[in-house]
Amino acid sequence: MNLLGPTLTAVIGLTLHESAYAAEVVRGGILSVDPGQTEAAQALGLSRRRTLRRIVVPQAMRSIVPTAGNMLIGTLKGTSIVSVLAVHDLLYSVQLTYNQNYQVIPLLMVATLWYVAVRTVLSAGQYYVERYYACGRSRGLPPTPQQRLRSRLTALRARLHTLTAPGDGPPGVGSRSGSGA
Repeated sequence: MNLLGPTLTAVIGLTLHESAYAAEVVRGGILSVDPGQTEAAQALGLSRRRTLRRIVVPQAMRSIVPTAGNMLIGTLKGTSIVSVLAVHDLLYSVQLTYNQNYQVIPLLMVATLWYVAVRTVLSAGQYYVERYYACGRSRGLPPTPQQRLRSRLTALRARLHTLTAPGDGPPGVGSRSGSGA
C-alpha cells in the first residue's frame, strides 16, 4: 500500500535534506553580525523583534544570501535524482523520450542545456540579491555586467578618439591651424 505518492515523497525528501543545512546557514549568518549592533539597538530602546528585523537580519543577509543561493542551485541539480521515483521532472521526461526514439546522447545534451540555462538564471538573480544586501558597506559595490561593458566601451571610445584626433603629429602636418593658409 502506497501512502505517499512519488511527488510528495520527493518534496519531503528534498525538504528534509535541505532544511538542516538552511537552518545552519541562517544561524551562522545571524551569529556573524557584531554583537555591538544588538547592544546599540538595546541602548536606543528598540524591541528585540525590531532589532532583529531592522538591524540584525539585513546585516546577516550579506552572509546568508550567497550560501542560500548556492543551496538553491544545488537543490535544482538534486531534483534530477527524483526521476528514480518516477516523478515527472526534466530528466524523467528526457528518459521517456529517449526510450521511444533511442537518441540518448542528444536528449541528455538538451537536458544539460536546460539545467545550465535555469542555473544561469538563478545565478544572475543571486548576483543582484547579493548586490542589494551589499549596500551600506564601507567598500564600493562591484560593477554590474552592464556597468562593466559601459566602462569598457567608454575606455575604447576614448582610446580611439586619442588615436584619431587631429594635431597629434608635428606642427603644420595634419592640422589646419599650423600654416595660416
